[in-house]
Amino acid sequence: MKVVHIITRLILGGAQENTLITCKLLAERGHDVTLITGPAIGPEGELFNQTKNQKYKVVTIDKLIRAICPLYDSISYHEIKRHLLRIQPDIVHTHSAKAGILGRFAAYKLKTQDSKPKIVHTIHGLAFHPYQSNWLNKFYIAVEKAAAKRTDFFISVADAMTEQSLAAGIGRPEQYITAYSAIEEDNFLKPMPDENKREFRRKYGIADDAVVLVTIARLFMLKGHDYIIESAKDLSKQFSKAVWLFVGNGNLAEYYKNQIQQLGLSGRIKFTGLLPPSQIPFAIQSSDILVHCSLREGLARALPQAMLCSKPVVSFDVDGAREVVNEKTGRLIEPKNVGQLTAACAELIQSGDLREKLGRAGRESVKQKFAPDTMVDTIESVYNLALNGSNF
Repeated sequence: MKVVHIITRLILGGAQENTLITCKLLAERGHDVTLITGPAIGPEGELFNQTKNQKYKVVTIDKLIRAICPLYDSISYHEIKRHLLRIQPDIVHTHSAKAGILGRFAAYKLKTQDSKPKIVHTIHGLAFHPYQSNWLNKFYIAVEKAAAKRTDFFISVADAMTEQSLAAGIGRPEQYITAYSAIEEDNFLKPMPDENKREFRRKYGIADDAVVLVTIARLFMLKGHDYIIESAKDLSKQFSKAVWLFVGNGNLAEYYKNQIQQLGLSGRIKFTGLLPPSQIPFAIQSSDILVHCSLREGLARALPQAMLCSKPVVSFDVDGAREVVNEKTGRLIEPKNVGQLTAACAELIQSGDLREKLGRAGRESVKQKFAPDTMVDTIESVYNLALNGSNF
């Protein structure tokens, strides 16, 4: 098949890693794959290096950016349409909000001309959510409804995304299938030597016998670091060996560092800044518990990543989290409930046996579900259904 993937930008992020894994495996399976993307602008880091020496082609559209900009969006739309006319793909597969809208409208326009590509859209997360204005949510839902009329199939990274989309009136149930977002599992499954763990900890001034609670998320609004800091105020008094590790960067980095200094927690909450994807397994395996308090996610990749490393997780019960986190693999807690967060973390800090038990169960529960071949098998079946009407 001739397949074009379109994503807004290749920053460090779950949707981007998912897309790159998909392009890589599809190309290795013999498909003709092109990836269209915008520039990776922002403090989040970029993944362009991962596109080098791959079997798929990459096209960059300079004006394709995350923020709404009528002029740039119009230019990007016409650029996307021009490339699609040149490539003549069988499948156009879009990702993320901006590229998802522009890409689907551009591909659908081709259907009225000579080329008739099938259009697939992956829902990694939804642009509408409870933490923004009602009018903005209505706008996003209206645009998504219009794009849905130009979409043959939706792939959701969690059942929760399908449920929320259908509840908003976007698409029809028969258009949806779930494909959990793949993880390059080998580095997470491979045991890390104790000396390497100690070396990683020393780099950030963490003692060998500390119990480390790691958070992997952009330092950005709605990612929940505020709740973790609030819980750390009490937990740091109860547990002298507990240390928190924030992995990532973002526009709230200095704000959080100043807040932590004022609270006198600088010695207990550490920052790594941006880490490349290759370092994430080291950060998790050098820690003891993953804590994830984001208020909106499709399904946070950090959760199955930690489970692959046999680490228990504590997560707010949002979106797709409950599809991997349960009483056998970690603790699922009410969003924004600092009391529950503190109690769940305390339970795991004080019991190494419980951490080990939950970690083992977590690894077994996600190993097959998040394997790259599992995801791409499903995606290929969607393409075949779209083109030939064959079954999943």
